[in-house]
Amino acid sequence: MRVTTGIYKGRVLRTVDDLSVRPATDRVRQTIFNVLTHRMVMEDCRVLDLFAGSGSLGIEALSRGAAHATFVESGTDAVGWLEANVEMLGCEEQTSILQMDAQHFLQQARGPFDLIFVDPPYAYAGTPGLPEQIFSRGLLSPEGYMLIEHAKDITFTSTPLYTVGPVKPFGRTIVTFFTRSTEQ
Repeated sequence: MRVTTGIYKGRVLRTVDDLSVRPATDRVRQTIFNVLTHRMVMEDCRVLDLFAGSGSLGIEALSRGAAHATFVESGTDAVGWLEANVEMLGCEEQTSILQMDAQHFLQQARGPFDLIFVDPPYAYAGTPGLPEQIFSRGLLSPEGYMLIEHAKDITFTSTPLYTVGPVKPFGRTIVTFFTRSTEQ
């Protein structure tokens, strides 16, 4: 898996060899960032990469000018590879790597973040409730974007807290974008 654009373009990111981590494919990452490029300025933004795995989404944001990325991952092996990727790129000062459960992080997190990537395992039962948790805690900045990469059997609808869209399908994977509702 390679960084697709920016100062780390072409650098190879490593991840665990088993199926405990499902890294975002190059195609998915390119589409995500193509959508974001037309909607927000990446430079100087604060990024949260929740269920970070190898850190590919947060690292891609750093490569494109983000000021700081906070990575949250519970898996010991995945954190080891994430730390190695950050060290290899020399961006340790722009990152915080937290080895903890995502729910525990959300209970104590302080925002806001300008960009939030959420990429839970497909079997994670808490996925449908994540937008409510994140938006009710004010973790996304007013002009920010959150996106969730999830299985195609999960759908989200807009609420008074957040607006859903666009929604990008990739076979069995869906990427759903969220913004703060204008009703807030």
